[in-house]
Amino acid sequence: MTKMRMMMKSRGKQEALEAANEELKTKLSDIQNELQQERTKVSKLRERVQELRAQRETEQHKHSVALTELRVKLHEEKQREVAAVREAMCRQHDAEMSRAGRLHEAELARLQALVSVLRDGASAELRNALREEAREEARRSHEAERLKLSQELQEAKAARKQAEEALANAVQADKAKAADLRVAHQAHHEEIQRIKRESERDIRRLMEELRGRDRVVQALEKELGVQAGQTQRLLLQREEAERHHGSPKREVIPTLGENCDSISSQVTPEVDERDTRRFQLKIAELQAVIRKLEDRNTLLSDERTELLKRVRETDGQMKPLLEKNRRMSKKNEELLQTLQRMEDKLKSLSRENAELKEKANSESQHALLKRPSSLTDLSHAHEQQEVEFLRLQVSEQRNVIEELTQERDRLMINKRNKRKNIRLPKRHVVETYFGFDEESIDSETSSLTSYNTDRTDHTPATPEEELEDVFSREEAELRFRQLTREYQALQRAYALLQETTGPMDPERHCRTREQLQAELSACQARIADLERSLAEKGQDSKWVEEKQSLIRVNQELREKIELLEQCELRLRSKVRDTQEQNELLEFRILELEVRDSILFPLQQPGAEKEKTYFTFNVS
Repeated sequence: MTKMRMMMKSRGKQEALEAANEELKTKLSDIQNELQQERTKVSKLRERVQELRAQRETEQHKHSVALTELRVKLHEEKQREVAAVREAMCRQHDAEMSRAGRLHEAELARLQALVSVLRDGASAELRNALREEAREEARRSHEAERLKLSQELQEAKAARKQAEEALANAVQADKAKAADLRVAHQAHHEEIQRIKRESERDIRRLMEELRGRDRVVQALEKELGVQAGQTQRLLLQREEAERHHGSPKREVIPTLGENCDSISSQVTPEVDERDTRRFQLKIAELQAVIRKLEDRNTLLSDERTELLKRVRETDGQMKPLLEKNRRMSKKNEELLQTLQRMEDKLKSLSRENAELKEKANSESQHALLKRPSSLTDLSHAHEQQEVEFLRLQVSEQRNVIEELTQERDRLMINKRNKRKNIRLPKRHVVETYFGFDEESIDSETSSLTSYNTDRTDHTPATPEEELEDVFSREEAELRFRQLTREYQALQRAYALLQETTGPMDPERHCRTREQLQAELSACQARIADLERSLAEKGQDSKWVEEKQSLIRVNQELREKIELLEQCELRLRSKVRDTQEQNELLEFRILELEVRDSILFPLQQPGAEKEKTYFTFNVS
């Protein structure tokens, strides 16, 4: 009876152990299925991230192509405009020189006619009266012209002060804007680096946890196999002992059988108790391990959701930059269209002004040919005095005009130096802000390569993966060199454009000189007209009024042209600001594209290693 009870107890314990082993096996299979699902989800997320990166790269490539085309168009248009302006200035200079020669010849002929008339002059009283009147009129006109020129000089000084103040304000605003952009770029870069470091740290931690889980699962499987072998061995020993106890040879000697039964009855309960305790402890340990694995699974799911949120946040941060780039390109196109319209208006007005000048010159020449002389019989000494007086007036007016031109040239040189001193720091800020010099590039590439080598040293690499690493690095270096060459070419083109359309505007300089020469010739012609009108005494003087009206119309047209030039300068400054902002955004996009192209192709072999490791563990 005792033997039967012991056999029943051992069978019940064996069945309980087998049931516990089956439960543990089912739980392990469930955990392995969950791990496989998590791995598939992680692989899908990585594929999604790669698709998003590919889309972003295509959009950036499209924007960069559009920007390069726009720059090429702008450069070609500027070159065409500069060539057209140069040809027009050459033609205008030749025309002005020929016109000045004709005016000089006409002035000499007029003076010779006046000398001949004065030789045949009238009485001394009439001569003295006319001379005094001419002197008074010349003095009054000279004083009026001097006052006018002084007022114009004061207005020019006030305009220069206003322009300098506006320039200082614009420089301060540009500096503040550049500082804000620099701070925002630095913060964005630090945030991206922080997210990358955290994601890499999380991926490494997840990999370590998965490897630890695999090791724990393997250890548990080994322990289960050992325990199953021990239970099988104990069952075999027990069956052999039962067979040995039930044999007829053992029943022949009752004394020895009784002793063996007593010994076996004493040993088997102790062995069963030890086995049950050990199995209970193992079951408790396995349950604790299962709980830990479930907790880890929940933590991994939470971290996966956090990573998804971060990916969405980065996508949301990239969208405003792309929209801002689109808006800036549209604004640039609108400004170019307005600039083209203003240039067309300026060309039409300059053409009309040239036609009016030609008409005025032709009318003045006809009037000089048709005008008769009225003074006769004056002495040679008085003739020489009058000629010397007129020459002195002309020389004084020329000296005043030369002083004004020197003052204007000095102002233009100062303004050009100020613009150069302002533009050079801007360009320097742009270059150092994005850091496309050789030292920073070398340091960045060396840091990236060292980082990638440190990262790939953790896991053993196959020859195929090493070849892929080498090809990806070579491709990244080639792309980076190509981008640096494009940036240097763009910088050279921008410098050439700035040199051709720099702060010293030759067209405006020639225009102001022509304006002063025209004013001088107008003053001389007015003096001559007044002398002739005084000499003629009562003849028709309508041509003088007509000439004055033409001069006023010409002056109004010049003022309109100056206003249009100022508007054009403002529009050009706006276009330059938008171009600089566009270049800043383009440089930021290029830097992000270069860093992504350097980082992510080098990280793809590591991802493939992780995938192969997963499949190896699952198999």
